[in-house]
Amino acid sequence: MKNKRFMGFLMTVALLVPVKVVAQRDVKYLREGNKAFEKKQYDQAELAYRKAREEAKDPVKPDFNLGDALYKQKKYNKAATNFLSVAGKTDENIQKADAFYNLGNTMIQAGKIDESIEAYKNALRLNPGDRDAKYNLSYALRLKKQQQQQKQRQKQDKNKNQEDKQQQNKQNQQQNQQNQQNQQNQQNQQKKQQQNQQDKNRQQMQPREGKISKETAERLLQALANDEKKVQEKVKKAKAQAHKTKTVINW
Repeated sequence: MKNKRFMGFLMTVALLVPVKVVAQRDVKYLREGNKAFEKKQYDQAELAYRKAREEAKDPVKPDFNLGDALYKQKKYNKAATNFLSVAGKTDENIQKADAFYNLGNTMIQAGKIDESIEAYKNALRLNPGDRDAKYNLSYALRLKKQQQQQKQRQKQDKNKNQEDKQQQNKQNQQQNQQNQQNQQNQQNQQKKQQQNQQDKNRQQMQPREGKISKETAERLLQALANDEKKVQEKVKKAKAQAHKTKTVINW
């Protein structure tokens, strides 16, 4: 039964054991406030309790119920102030314990888990047999544990995100360095190709030197010899014509 109750409790804080109302009906405004409270007309209940507090000789009970009306209207800070006031004014342990109990509920609704835990503990110190206070304290402790686990997960996620970011930055830096190296290598390769092309062009422009083959040399010498022979023959022929005399003809 307790486990089932707790599981429902986890679904919404509204399933807290309800705040406790002091049923004081000997004052007109206090009775009016209680009737309005029962009808869930919490704003009207608040007004009636304020009037009751102004006229009551002992403001503890109107203050207590005023805190309940404020709590129902989700005015948690004001409700907490009222419950603390009641706890400080009353000398009755049970009444003081109930004020701390309601303060614990108020602090949970306000998201102040540590304060709610302390309030429930104070209620149990004054009234150790309050099973509702024990139950709500157990819930508050579980809720705190869940919050701590959530904070731990968030911290781990944050650290992981930072590590991932650093790793990504490192990879980006390495990639940039690799890209720069590749670019430099490409530029060096282009320069080398340009230099090779320039050297090749210069070699093509320079006269080629080298030895001729034996056959080519013999052909050249034979051609020169033939030319020399022809020249000698032409010279001899020219000399012969120059010394030629006329023959005398006898008539």
